[in-house]
Amino acid sequence: MNLVSDWLKKTFADTQMVILLLVFLFVLILMLLFASMLAPAIAALVVAFLLDGPVEWFKRRGTRPMIAMVSVYLGFILIFLTALIAVLPPLIEQISQFVKDSPAMAASLQDALLALQTKFPDLISEDQVAGWFTKIGNEIANLGPRILQYSVSGLTGVVSFAVYAVLIPVMVFFFLKDKDQLLAWVAAFLPNDKPLLEQVWREITDRAGDYARGKVYEILIVGSVAFITYQTLGLRYATLLAVATGFSVVVPYFGAAVVTFPVALVAYFQWGMGGEMFGAVLAYLIIQALDGNLLAPLLFSEVVKLHPNAIIIAILVFGGLWGLWGVFFAIPLATVANAIIRAWRQRTARDSVTTKG
Repeated sequence: MNLVSDWLKKTFADTQMVILLLVFLFVLILMLLFASMLAPAIAALVVAFLLDGPVEWFKRRGTRPMIAMVSVYLGFILIFLTALIAVLPPLIEQISQFVKDSPAMAASLQDALLALQTKFPDLISEDQVAGWFTKIGNEIANLGPRILQYSVSGLTGVVSFAVYAVLIPVMVFFFLKDKDQLLAWVAAFLPNDKPLLEQVWREITDRAGDYARGKVYEILIVGSVAFITYQTLGLRYATLLAVATGFSVVVPYFGAAVVTFPVALVAYFQWGMGGEMFGAVLAYLIIQALDGNLLAPLLFSEVVKLHPNAIIIAILVFGGLWGLWGVFFAIPLATVANAIIRAWRQRTARDSVTTKG
């Protein structure tokens, strides 16, 4: 008990540590209690945070601040409208078609498993085939309705989607335009002397921000290349599979492996076991290989140094708290947590040396 008591006294005797902890707890409580109510504002704030990097890039190269902000914002609006007009309608249509075709896909997979059992009766029993089909076939049959459910109810219907589509671009503009005033307003609630908090904030804006922005670029590039590839091959559900391929880069280690199955399934359902199917799967694997070995190293020149288990735990925790947004920002949020812990340890170690001296 004395150790705990001494640690608490030492920690909370440091004003800078108290400020950091209070700000961290306030933001955490705010997100946990009001995240659903403030969802459009949070989404707009996240988008503005992602766009701030390109704005600063233009400003460092001599572009006037207002021109830099307006140029980046117009680029965002262009991408937003393109996604809304060119991507969303075929995506919804292909999701609906996938829902209709999912029972047929399950049946074709069952036929493939039965054919495999016929060719290799000594290696695969009928009971094994039945077990595989029960697990895999039913998942395929339920996959379409799940996708439709998330796509329709994820934003609580058309009304909520319309609210997001109008509010987010407007709020992003004012977040970018009035960035300095908003930061000054927040800083007015904090003490003037806050070096530890400023150190953590710099790491958030530098490392975590660059990572999140790079991940958005990676999603767009991989998704676009995948769409062109699938269209060229004539693969069905090209838009749906391209979106899945693009978002597969969000979850390290697992995303690429998970999306391999729907690509292979659709190719098999369309062409059967043969060269065209293997060609589609090979094209997908090449896209993932190029992303992992060429694109990602170019976008992320400074790798976020986190242990793989830390990344997996971050994805589980933040994904459970905030869904897709939590998964997307799991690594930046883990980086923020790591920055807070490192700043804490550095300050504690420095105080220990000072005390001994």
